[in-house]
Amino acid sequence: MIEKKLLKKYFTITALILAGEVIFLLPFVVTRIYRPTFLAVFDINNFELGSAFSVYGITAMISYFLGGPIADRFESRKLISFSLVVTSLAGFIMAKIPSLLTLTILYGFWGVTTILLFWAAFTKATRVWGGIEDQGKAFGLVDGGRGLVAALLASLSVIMIDFFIPESIAEPSVQVLSNALSNVIYAFSLFTLCTAIITWLAIPKYETATIKSTKIDLEGLRYCLRKKSVWIQSGILLCAYVAYKCTDDFSLFAYDVLHYDDVSSAHIATIAFWMRPVAALGAGLLGDKYLHSKIVSVCFMIIIAGGLTIYSGLINENNGVQAVITIAAISAGIFGLRGLYYALFKESDIPLKYTGSAVGVVSVIGFTPDVFFGPLMGYLLDEFPGSRGHEYLFGLLAIIGMIGIIASYFFTQIKNNISNSYE
Repeated sequence: MIEKKLLKKYFTITALILAGEVIFLLPFVVTRIYRPTFLAVFDINNFELGSAFSVYGITAMISYFLGGPIADRFESRKLISFSLVVTSLAGFIMAKIPSLLTLTILYGFWGVTTILLFWAAFTKATRVWGGIEDQGKAFGLVDGGRGLVAALLASLSVIMIDFFIPESIAEPSVQVLSNALSNVIYAFSLFTLCTAIITWLAIPKYETATIKSTKIDLEGLRYCLRKKSVWIQSGILLCAYVAYKCTDDFSLFAYDVLHYDDVSSAHIATIAFWMRPVAALGAGLLGDKYLHSKIVSVCFMIIIAGGLTIYSGLINENNGVQAVITIAAISAGIFGLRGLYYALFKESDIPLKYTGSAVGVVSVIGFTPDVFFGPLMGYLLDEFPGSRGHEYLFGLLAIIGMIGIIASYFFTQIKNNISNSYE
């Protein structure tokens, strides 16, 4: 009986791990792995794709505010499954290779389905799974598991696109690429739909009393807005998320600068996915042993070094090994940050009862790159074709890393002041 209960418990967490990563396959993973192919097939430029991302960012920002009350009112199982279903249905439309207007509408729609109906419910289900004693274990398993799922799916995606492009074609036409990409999107959509079924079966139907809804209280929001550490943490998250958005350029960088083909470029993009579980877990463990804010600074230093290496023009088609090492290092820094930025709440002495408000404030500010960075990145890559646009982008990444280090320094100073006040 105990073994059966344990198996059911881990079936639930496995479903949550799958759902947490699969929900973002269609909006982001497709373009992150196949960006050169995606641009060619949809006949759009980087700025136009970035503008579609901005529409996603705008609807997502609104959704962060509204998702909590919805998650408190309805079962997580229903919300998560429904989100996956409607997200997948939009994917079947995307697979038809629609116009830019339709594509932009799809991204706005996904901003609602992946955040408003999903994110708070997903977090709530993870929290319920962990119970009172295993919160860290629950969120740690989910984050590490998502990284592993992302890496496996990225590698599988490259195999899929390679399978759909005939080996006899040295330089595939846009029509051949369109058919291949369309098949991949259909596969992603179907997998998202299947994940909805898995989550419906795996996530228990919790009673209303499992998590008691509370009256909306603005005291937590006021408390967090008054704390300097929350604002600085928001800045750290913003810098970290800008860095994360730069991973969207890896495949196009390989295509434009290293002169790889579509499949080989996709292989380069998967490096970031495989670095994620290792870097996030490693940074988290180091943060627990030393100080999270100090490890954050180290991650930003790695990002700066990698960004400056590409900005300097040292990476070209003649040194592919150095390119792989640089991309792997940048990815390690970026995903190390992703494993740390919410752990900073402990150092800033945020009361447990105000964690939700703190997450809301930090997320709304920190994830604003979803709104502005896509068009900015697109402008740089389109206005400065070839290697120069990529060099400017990674030069900007290095500057953002420097700002992140400064923010981390001030955060550490505030943390030390908090510690001294208790002595």
